Amino acid sequence: MKLRPFDKIFELAASRKGGSAALNRILAETKPQSSRTIARLTDDRVLSAMTRAVFAGGFAWHIIDRKWPGFETAFRGFDPHACAFLNDEALDALMRDRGIIRSPRKIVGVPRNARFVLDLAAEHGSAARFFASWPDGTVIELIAIIRKRGIGFGFENAARFLRGIGKPAFIASPDVVAALVREGVLDRPSTGKKALAKMQATLNHWSAESGHDLTTLSRVLAMSIGRAT
Repeated sequence: MKLRPFDKIFELAASRKGGSAALNRILAETKPQSSRTIARLTDDRVLSAMTRAVFAGGFAWHIIDRKWPGFETAFRGFDPHACAFLNDEALDALMRDRGIIRSPRKIVGVPRNARFVLDLAAEHGSAARFFASWPDGTVIELIAIIRKRGIGFGFENAARFLRGIGKPAFIASPDVVAALVREGVLDRPSTGKKALAKMQATLNHWSAESGHDLTTLSRVLAMSIGRAT
């Protein structure tokens, strides 16, 4: 299958968003960071980003943003050593804390994700170094590791966590999937394992062709159909 040049898809998205300048302003909101910058993140900031992505599931982002200072206080600045050993009494108190979203399932997941961060730090020097060094061209494999070793993650919020620390990642939203069906990459809407592998391979091709990162490619595809993701 011969893929359409990505600049044509970019033009389609730009026509829907008021022109190339307007589209570029939107894309600048989620510009990824360099691997060096990501690697400098401390473990507490990685755990904070993980927790934010997990709690955002089912909630509007503006609600998470408004409550986030309360999360930082409640979870002790996301010190992974403190969070990893929260006892039942501390967890019960968090479930009554009106300063955060009181989801028992998500609250009890924080200690496990804290231990995940600590394990990565022990294995790689810091959790951020692990994520920073992972090749963008196999991000679906990185997301599989996050889902296996962490808790509370699906494909989308794992990808949003990676974006939250500046790592390029694509999101298989309905609009992105619809765009890939339109481009002939997928036969039908799907986010199964084979479909995700096709998405990764296609975005890798377009990245090499256009110089765009996975986050940008994903968002442009979404905006060529519907809203940005």
